Amino acid sequence: MKRVVITGIGALTPIGNSVEEFWTNMKNGVSGAGPITKFDTSKFKVTFACELKNYDASLHFDGKEQRKYDPFSQYALIAVDEAVRSGNIDFDTLNKDRIGVIWGSGNGGIQTFQDQMTEFCEGDGTPRFTPYFIPRILVDIASGIISIKYGLRGVNFCPVSACATSNTAIIEAFNYIRWGKANMIITGGSEAAITGSAIGGFSSAKALSTRNDSPETACRPFDVTRDGFVMGEGAGALILEDYDHAILRGATIFGEVVGGGMAADAYHLTGTHPEGDGAVLGMNEALEEAGISPDQIDYVNMHATSTHLGDNSELIAAKRIFGERQSLSVSATKSMTGHLLGAAGAIEAIACVMALKEGQVPATINTTDIEPDFKDLFHFPLGKSVAKEMTYAMSNTFGFGGHIASVIFKKFD
Repeated sequence: MKRVVITGIGALTPIGNSVEEFWTNMKNGVSGAGPITKFDTSKFKVTFACELKNYDASLHFDGKEQRKYDPFSQYALIAVDEAVRSGNIDFDTLNKDRIGVIWGSGNGGIQTFQDQMTEFCEGDGTPRFTPYFIPRILVDIASGIISIKYGLRGVNFCPVSACATSNTAIIEAFNYIRWGKANMIITGGSEAAITGSAIGGFSSAKALSTRNDSPETACRPFDVTRDGFVMGEGAGALILEDYDHAILRGATIFGEVVGGGMAADAYHLTGTHPEGDGAVLGMNEALEEAGISPDQIDYVNMHATSTHLGDNSELIAAKRIFGERQSLSVSATKSMTGHLLGAAGAIEAIACVMALKEGQVPATINTTDIEPDFKDLFHFPLGKSVAKEMTYAMSNTFGFGGHIASVIFKKFD
């Protein structure tokens, strides 16, 4: 099997429009939450989210491109552009038949679908859909657009596993390179779901926090007072590459992917198994593939969205895997970024890579009163990041439908 390294990273998030800004704000415990500006929330129960800051599509795309691409595709292209630049990659010097794109999204062009259907329903019944309507809404279209931009002819598809989508994409890319079917793959995910339909739907399902009076402190994973997640948007991009290929071209290596595990709770439409059965399977599979024991994991970026049952079931699963280990650091970076749904795993993967690279454990913010049954299990850095030398980090993601995807990263020496 081939070794798989990370040779490019890019991020567009509610706490930073680049990897540098994202990571600096994450280390400092900055919240990305605030009142929603994208639509009128006066009739909604939830009026806040983690929106991108100072995003201007015209700085990246001309008018025709803006009409062609839904925001989730725009976000993807921007994050990938940074990843390519961070890796100093010149695709014209490489074999593009051996370079692929595996890019995920949970909701695809939900903004486009909502806007076009609203116009149709509020009009005179005459269909006046843009000719870009279908390609804009397809969840796989970002993957296609990325390959078209760079002329990449290798494997190209979009896995969808709800909020586990990005990790699923990373695992698929990891496997294709390990198996020798590609030299390099652009992977990650993007989401642009801060829309009336998505906020209304998740709110109706009682999944969102309703702390409208204090958005910046609303997401509080593990805390006894948590009341739901905060919606986020953006994209994260990682360029995975065959180690030998990367060394031959003198690439900068940010880290290594060493294991991935996927499983299912097979339990409930939207809820995780109360004993974390699926999560245990996924984490164990990732550990087995990485060829390491649980006590070698230094840090876990938890899925922890700040929902009561979800956080508890993940902590129970972690206890089943790691036991009571004060040396194991765990945190929930969604407390800062919000929940990016299908893109969550991608930006959390970047958080893991940077944590290993710089020896800094990201904190969980807003959390002050950890569930009493779990507060002494692990090391929970709160407020701001803490220094720690680490070798291995695990990132967990879980999705509606019972999807489980865990990835293990290794510091590159």
